[in-house]
Amino acid sequence: MLAGLLIAAVGYLGLRERLPRNRFFGVRTSAALRDDETFRLANRVAGLPTMVGGLVGIVAGAAGLLMPYTGGLVAAVIIGLVGLLAITVGGGMLGHRAALALPAAKPEPSAGCGSCVCGNCFKTSVGTDVAGVGGE
Repeated sequence: MLAGLLIAAVGYLGLRERLPRNRFFGVRTSAALRDDETFRLANRVAGLPTMVGGLVGIVAGAAGLLMPYTGGLVAAVIIGLVGLLAITVGGGMLGHRAALALPAAKPEPSAGCGSCVCGNCFKTSVGTDVAGVGGE
């Protein structure tokens, strides 16, 4: 039940975009960790399946506590853990695919000559005499 509560809480935070980038929780693939925006998107997409996986773990733990014999307890816990893991991993895969689909942010042009086309940068780097450069 405790694992289910923890996973459901992580899913809720991801769904609400309140899960900060960290070392332990959320979708932790290289695509999702590219930047903060991608991390939020991946965990928002994975949030609902992760919450459902956590709820499966909670329900399985509660059912295991209510079972009258040990065999039922073991079966409920195993089935609940398998369901929790399968749904959570599926949600993580969805989040990873969403992170891959988000285009990478274009780098900001540097100050000065990064984005202009005036040609002054070229003149300063080779001098004012451009004869013989590029066949001119």
